[in-house]
Amino acid sequence: MTNSSAPLLSLKNIVTKVNPGTPNEVKILRGLNLDVYDGDFITVLGSNGAGKSTLFNTISGELPVDSGTIQLRDQDITRLSVEKRTAFLARVFQDPKMGTAPRMTVAENLLLASQRGKRRTLKLRQLKKHLSHFQALTETMDGNGLSARLNTATENLSGGQRQALSFLMATEQRPDLLLLDEHTAALDPKTSAQLMTQTNQRVTEEKLTCLMITHHLDDALRYGNRLIVLDQGQIKYDVRDEEKAQLTKEKLLSFFDIIE
Repeated sequence: MTNSSAPLLSLKNIVTKVNPGTPNEVKILRGLNLDVYDGDFITVLGSNGAGKSTLFNTISGELPVDSGTIQLRDQDITRLSVEKRTAFLARVFQDPKMGTAPRMTVAENLLLASQRGKRRTLKLRQLKKHLSHFQALTETMDGNGLSARLNTATENLSGGQRQALSFLMATEQRPDLLLLDEHTAALDPKTSAQLMTQTNQRVTEEKLTCLMITHHLDDALRYGNRLIVLDQGQIKYDVRDEEKAQLTKEKLLSFFDIIE
């Protein structure tokens, strides 16, 4: 089933290389095409080297495009800098240490996130007036104790608390596009499951547009309205809605057997 509305994000014939112009040049994305629509929650699967992280790095601007175009709401952002893309894009990484300032408190990190994409000025930060909001916000991450640690330096949080904070920071300003780069992979199974439940709730309730890389087939099947599989730098499988709902783990595993 295809979506008849205009895509939020459109990648057309994307070619991305690493170490270009050197003997170690490798083409990762090979003419990749992808349309992402408002409200899509896309789980992204693929074996190691398939191009998942390269796809995210290309969308975020970390890696330049060698050919092809990227459009956001019909605006060409192919050459837009990483910094300018933060006005509409947020990303949570696999490593809980990324995405937060370690020596700043939880509240200070959230205040920083609340200014994402806004013009910075020399004015008092007025942290206290935001504390009640930050308290309520951290309480949405049930059961991990983050709400009791607003005045704690982030470097002193557990991995699960830090990753929950990274997720809240990424979604505080409701980005046009949210990239979740295996954001539960470094956590223990219980904490991972807890964060995935909270992720799904926030993405669904806020109707965020989200792409989530995962190696967990169960999570890929359980969450989101759409699933894509990358293989050798191209999207080889793309299902959504009812077709995705009917997909089984066995069928998905058989597909991996075909492409490997």
